Amino acid sequence: MGPLLREVSMANTDEGTRVAGVWLAIASILLAGALVGHGPIDPDMGRQMGVITDDPVRWAIIHWVSAVALSLFVLTGLIVLAARSRLTEAWWTLSAWGVLTVGALWTMTTAVAEATVVSAAAAAGDTATFEAWWAFSEGKANGFMFLALAVAVIAGNEAQTTHRATPVWASYIAVVAGIGAFLGWPLGMWLGVTLGSFVWVVASLVMSVWTLWFGLGLARTVIGLRPHNG
Repeated sequence: MGPLLREVSMANTDEGTRVAGVWLAIASILLAGALVGHGPIDPDMGRQMGVITDDPVRWAIIHWVSAVALSLFVLTGLIVLAARSRLTEAWWTLSAWGVLTVGALWTMTTAVAEATVVSAAAAAGDTATFEAWWAFSEGKANGFMFLALAVAVIAGNEAQTTHRATPVWASYIAVVAGIGAFLGWPLGMWLGVTLGSFVWVVASLVMSVWTLWFGLGLARTVIGLRPHNG
């Protein structure tokens, strides 16, 4: 590759990374807001239906916001994968961004289902429809586990790299948060442990704060040229 082509390629990579950072930051803000409004999920389906029935419009709005946020996570992942930057140099980081994209896509379908059919069924008191679509939503929402695990891997790599967008300590907190969200989901949804759902929400919120910080860092820097000392 000649010098001119190499320069153009690097410019495209930097631009792709910055654009991905912008979308990641926006996605993180929306997801954090949705998580605050969402709260822990009750392991008892009947009680959870009651929570939604109390304010189905609010539940629908929260999940439309979640759907937009997760769609932007998908967009971010696709841009990062296409940019071929230092974020995807190793096989595990390349895989992590791929898993993040697929996990967000899976969970986005859950958000749409809950914003539409689940909310409407709860409002109408249609238990049969609610239970069927809740089971569908719960199954697809397992994608969030893998999104969280992918963030943990990405944050761990960020802590080890020389040219990083967030301080080392923040990246390691994100690793713990990602693992916490990954473990909290099955504890709450599969095993019915109420504390597990609480851990999932809190850990996911912390994780979203880091992805916001990370996204802003990517958006305002030229990757590979401006290291973050921290």
